[in-house]
Amino acid sequence: MFDLDNTLYSPAVRLFDQIEVRMTKFVMDALSVDHAEANSLRLHYWKTYGTTLAGLMREHEVDPAPYMHDVHDIDFTVLSEDPYLASLISGLPGRKIVYTNGSEPYARNVLKARGLDDIFDAVYGVEHADYQPKPERGAFERVFGRDGTDTRSAAMFEDDPRNLAAPHAMGMRTVHVAPDAIVADHIHHHTADLNEFLARLT
Repeated sequence: MFDLDNTLYSPAVRLFDQIEVRMTKFVMDALSVDHAEANSLRLHYWKTYGTTLAGLMREHEVDPAPYMHDVHDIDFTVLSEDPYLASLISGLPGRKIVYTNGSEPYARNVLKARGLDDIFDAVYGVEHADYQPKPERGAFERVFGRDGTDTRSAAMFEDDPRNLAAPHAMGMRTVHVAPDAIVADHIHHHTADLNEFLARLT
């Protein structure tokens, strides 16, 4: 099970910067606040609820569909194909799955730009968890239940360490994919280089 953003591509690409700009603009328009207030709310909702969208839905009853379409209308050409990563993931045993707090259409655009669109057995977005986001355990339970995932024989790759707590509690192996390591009981492995880590597995 792979997260998408800053996991299946390097955070140095700064793709999510584009999304954050659009999130802030959406908050400005939806709540009639200035840029500084919108940016503050965006961060507050992300820290409190797991995603900006979750905060907007819970506190302001925002319709998720227009939000998801708007914030993911970005330039994907900053991403490049990685055939080596594609071969490494293809060589892993079992089902290969993407699960993101973004939408499935957005995830598929990212995977296509990375040359990874033909190697995954399933792609799940936040909509498949009824817009309940990671790190909430209920979100994982919905997606894993939909997929039929046996968490006792699965691994989760994630850049956000808080999103590994629930998978760990559910019996999964956890891999933190990020430049800097974090020591925590719910993190089994850390790597700053996903390709290198997967190469050692395969």
